[in-house]
Amino acid sequence: MADLSRDELMDILHRYKKKVALELGEKEYEPPKKITSREYAQFKETYLPVHLSLYEKACNASEKILKVQPDPKKAEMIEEAIRICHLNVTPAGVVSFSLLGPLAVILFGSLISFAIKPDSFFFVFFFLLAGFCLIIPLGKFPEFTANAWRMRASNQMVLCIFYVSTYMRHSSNLERAIEFAAEHLAPPLSLDLMKVLWDVETEQYPSVKDSLEGYLGTWRKWNMEFIESFHMLESSLYEASDDRRLSALDKGLDIILNGTYEKMLHYAYNLKSPITMLHMLGVILPILGLVILPLIVSFMDDVKWYHIATLYNVTIPLLVFYLGKNILSQRPTGYGENNIASENPHLKKYSGTIIRIGASELLISPLWIGMLFGSILLLIGLSPLLFSFMGYVDIGWGGEDATSSCGATFCFLGFQEGNESAGPFGIGAALLSLCIPLALGLGIGMYYKTRSQNLIKVRERSKELEEEFAGALFQLGNRLGDGIPAENAVGKVASMMAGTTSGNFFQLVDANIRRLGFGIRDAIFHPRYGALLYYPSKLIESSMKVLTESITKGPLVAAQGLMNISRYIKEIHTVNERLKDLLAEIISSMSSQIKFLTPAISGIVVGITSMISTIMIKLDALIRQGSVDQADLGGLSGLDFGSGISAYYFQIIVGIYVVQITWILTILSNGVENGSDSLAEQYSMGKNLTNSTILYVIISLIIMLIFNMIAAQVLAGVVGV
Repeated sequence: MADLSRDELMDILHRYKKKVALELGEKEYEPPKKITSREYAQFKETYLPVHLSLYEKACNASEKILKVQPDPKKAEMIEEAIRICHLNVTPAGVVSFSLLGPLAVILFGSLISFAIKPDSFFFVFFFLLAGFCLIIPLGKFPEFTANAWRMRASNQMVLCIFYVSTYMRHSSNLERAIEFAAEHLAPPLSLDLMKVLWDVETEQYPSVKDSLEGYLGTWRKWNMEFIESFHMLESSLYEASDDRRLSALDKGLDIILNGTYEKMLHYAYNLKSPITMLHMLGVILPILGLVILPLIVSFMDDVKWYHIATLYNVTIPLLVFYLGKNILSQRPTGYGENNIASENPHLKKYSGTIIRIGASELLISPLWIGMLFGSILLLIGLSPLLFSFMGYVDIGWGGEDATSSCGATFCFLGFQEGNESAGPFGIGAALLSLCIPLALGLGIGMYYKTRSQNLIKVRERSKELEEEFAGALFQLGNRLGDGIPAENAVGKVASMMAGTTSGNFFQLVDANIRRLGFGIRDAIFHPRYGALLYYPSKLIESSMKVLTESITKGPLVAAQGLMNISRYIKEIHTVNERLKDLLAEIISSMSSQIKFLTPAISGIVVGITSMISTIMIKLDALIRQGSVDQADLGGLSGLDFGSGISAYYFQIIVGIYVVQITWILTILSNGVENGSDSLAEQYSMGKNLTNSTILYVIISLIIMLIFNMIAAQVLAGVVGV
């Protein structure tokens, strides 16, 4: 025996356990699936986003070029963040890239700026400032990634404790319970639990308890209730009586539920001030500041539309996004949802438009739909510039006007005579420019909406089942407690709950048993005909797995297990509803900003600016023709009225800004309400971008038409005088 290897000893042990289980009439023993380093590495490679892989390559390359060692205290913090988010980098590589990356931005940005505009130092200064500002964020990138990882993982902690405690109620085995939780959770927490098992297999830790303790230590600063809950679950292993063991498992779930509610309560109270500041700094003040920008351009001849675009479409959105991410990083543990398409490969076909042709299905990618609408609208929005480039003859309407470039009150293009690069100032071009933000908003919005609307319907149907499932499990547990076989009990529950979502689920199970001759396991989990195919929910799947595993130990054990799962689901649902009540006021405020305030204020500002631009161009033409004396304009006599920014470019800047702010606020709103829920974020993004952009375009269109008509009447009176 001394010459046998460890693997041979484990193989003998597994065979012995299998033989004993068969002799006792129990379910055939299945050894735990071995998590090898190869499986873990493949899983990690599949899950980690592309940008993290690029970041790893950039850090490793920077370390080879210029290796900068951080101080020991900072290196320890970076190392902890790297370990949490599973990056293959070193602290020296992170610091090296935080210096070389900004230096590359400054050098290449300055060279490009000189090549495009040699006589302007605006973009040189911009890239210089941007490079210095990037040093801190790049140095803290592992910390930001670790915070995002923690938020996604903490959103699954309640379910993690639920899965572990549910499994340990009928099988007091910590290793199998962690494996059960890792199987039913989505990344990133499933990746963490797999690493706990992997560290034992690679002998980094001598036991699962030691490996788990090492992992829980990474949460000591952020989530003590998660650690306390796991410790309570571990303590159940040492209880002599079954009642005390089950009581410890119940206490473990209660700890994390109560801790979640208390932390979310404080978060909701402290959230009002940061949200108000973000709204004022990122939405109200920038948009109101746009009102005076056309006048500022008249005083400063060197300020062009692309300078304003750099400020409003690059700098401010990045600042608002950074502030929003900081707010989200403070969100405590919650109860969130996962993207069902990533969990169930059979549902990926629903992330697009399905056209049925006879018995076959044609799947159209949402990317092509968004690009088609966006490209058509973008071409229409750029048509004034294309017409000018092709030498299109300007047209006008609204009566004769000798002061305009087209000889009419309103011009389609309105480029200035003698300076074809100035403009277009025409009302027609301004109206067509609305198609550019519409191209972005509708193009991106339709992409997200098409990608998520079918999946959200499937998940809503599954959530309806989850809400009713607690009562259905209680009914099923009662039938099993009466000694009825599971196959017959399912049919009785289906008839009792006929007409409900739970009743439909159990009717599918009962139909598979009666018509196809399946056992209870295949009736639920069959890869082609199983009832779970139509209700993809990890919560329901885990409950049914507990049923199929515990039924081998007798109907009474299965009945008790289902009743306890029913109570767990009700407790989780109650806490989740209380969390939504806490955040209802904040979510309502952010929703009004996205859906009405931002597009409405922006549309009004664009209309006012269009009127100001029209007046300034007309006054410039009247002064050049001698119809108005500059001396009559008082303090405005020294201005060059024809040098203002055109409504065409100004509207494009504001429209793109509205799309950007809507995108950022949607991410923030969904993150506050749902945590890391990518499917809900995509669905909200599709609705908000589409509705907000359309509202902005409608308001801008109406205000521009009304205010330009008012400006024409005012200027007609000036000429008449």
